[in-house]
Amino acid sequence: MKVLVVGANGKVAKCFADLTKDYSDIEEKAVIRDASQKTFFDERGIETQVLDIIYNSIEDFAEAMSDVDAVVFSAGAGGSGLDKTVMVDLDGAIKIMTAAEQANVKRFVMVSTFRTGRKQIAKGIENDAPLKIYTIAKNYADEWLKNRTELDWTIIHPGTLTDEKGNGKVQVGMGLKHSEVPRQDIAQTILASLQDDSTIRKEFEVLAGDKPISEAIKNV
Repeated sequence: MKVLVVGANGKVAKCFADLTKDYSDIEEKAVIRDASQKTFFDERGIETQVLDIIYNSIEDFAEAMSDVDAVVFSAGAGGSGLDKTVMVDLDGAIKIMTAAEQANVKRFVMVSTFRTGRKQIAKGIENDAPLKIYTIAKNYADEWLKNRTELDWTIIHPGTLTDEKGNGKVQVGMGLKHSEVPRQDIAQTILASLQDDSTIRKEFEVLAGDKPISEAIKNV
């Protein structure tokens, strides 16, 4: 399976890139927005393509998907302002979904935020939470994926991400009590989801836990 990773230079996606060398059935094609980011992927033998989620067109991304079997969306504006949050986390995500459909790539894994939905949005607005716009953007990107596409989607909702070494064990579900999860374990969850068709049209929160990832996602 060849996988186009959008947001490949992010921390979770870099963990994903480091893991792929151990999986002969997974080949990555990394989308980066600046050629200066290329070295990391060259060192790992990973093909790169320079595209900007804000400025490149749907057709540009569809062309980049012409030789892949799946798409992972792991891009985010990273708290760089309201405009970029809307352009990357909402419009950018929908742009990539639309490109996948144009390219006839069915499998799509979305890395979202821990909790979305009207209740979470209302709570964020009421408390003037710093990530309220981010939550809104992620929520409607998720809703578009679920209700406005025919893609074979999986939506992963990670807890607070840490740089601790992953141990390959998590807890998954919906309505979990918020806590942390290593980025390495989210990357492993992406890989496991790509390999397990039972995760298609499923969404789940992921936190550090005690179940092996491949086992945990089967029981969602």
